[in-house]
Amino acid sequence: MLDQKSGGSLAEATGRAPLPETPTAEGAAPQPTPQPPAQASPAVCPVTGAVAGARRLPHAPADHPAVPTARIGILIANLGTPDNYDYWSMRRYLNEFLSDRRVIDYSPWLWQPILQLVVLSKRPFSSGAAYRSIWNEDKGESPLMTITREQVAAIRAQMHAQYGDRVMVDFCMRYGNPSTPSKVKAMVAAGCEKILFFPLYPQYAGATTATACDQFFRALQAEKWQPSVRTVPAYYEHPAFIEALAQSVERAWAAAGEPPEVLVASYHGVPKRYLMEGDPYHCQCQKTSRLLRERLGWPEEKIVTTFQSRFGPEEWLKPYTVEEVARLAETGVKRIAVIAPAFSADCIETLEEINEEIHEAFEEAGGEKFTYIPCLNADEAHIAALCAVIDDNLKGWVD
Repeated sequence: MLDQKSGGSLAEATGRAPLPETPTAEGAAPQPTPQPPAQASPAVCPVTGAVAGARRLPHAPADHPAVPTARIGILIANLGTPDNYDYWSMRRYLNEFLSDRRVIDYSPWLWQPILQLVVLSKRPFSSGAAYRSIWNEDKGESPLMTITREQVAAIRAQMHAQYGDRVMVDFCMRYGNPSTPSKVKAMVAAGCEKILFFPLYPQYAGATTATACDQFFRALQAEKWQPSVRTVPAYYEHPAFIEALAQSVERAWAAAGEPPEVLVASYHGVPKRYLMEGDPYHCQCQKTSRLLRERLGWPEEKIVTTFQSRFGPEEWLKPYTVEEVARLAETGVKRIAVIAPAFSADCIETLEEINEEIHEAFEEAGGEKFTYIPCLNADEAHIAALCAVIDDNLKGWVD
């Protein structure tokens, strides 16, 4: 207790402001007025606006971190696209893509000097020119990005109609933007305690499906609260997918004055060595072609399965599309149609490579009528097929 004679006070000794005095009767000692305890503001989730203690956690204390309502995330994944077609945008994109050991599995000691000093000095210019020829200038993005947005919007609408706010649908790219880690982070922050990861590759390949899943799993490593996850397997033989392909072929045949003599099913190629090492991609491509032919009721010679987009000195899966269309023309086939069943959306490999380079090879060899059948994109039958695949893989989560 402080001495009255010292001239000091409790407030001065403690450094705290004196409490206000309560009026008292004359002669009585003044009493401090009790102050109510300070109330902490409840934590609020920056993504959903959920308030701590509300909905999910009715018994949580006010200072508990906000936890949004539990949801199921459906994350659609595609290959990727550069942000623009200028040199540096192309170089960043190609560097990420061609540095992926699932795509180019040579030793980095051998491959990286070649990539950085040779490939990335030249290829951004040629690839940039190719992208410029197909670029969606109105939206400032590649056709793959535009189409992916349309697909996801359609899937989101269907999923919302079925499941309401229980599900959240979004998309990511393996290379470029929006990145897989950024979308996983956003889904977890929005309350997704389960995520269904859906790579949009009908046929499985290590260089496509597997690397997309690798990136997804790497993204999960950064999360404190990891969601339960499922990955959607290849859907190359799903009846709804085959039906959507068949309908697109039938529309093309109906629109042609003279129907094509041969349908070329052109798939993205991979080194033949991958097949020998156990990658099922080649077999799944062949089965998709067979099921499509059976659905159309055509004889075997009516459909030819080929592979495109060869890169590097190795032997890739054959026959090569650009060589096969020329061979068909040289043998007297005047009218062909080309479809790309491995691509869920039109992109540089279909709009530029098939519809320009492969088209020219056919006509230069004597062909007369070349018909490119667009990818399924946001076609109603395709969206129905993708939603059917999603429904199959949500079983047990939404039942």
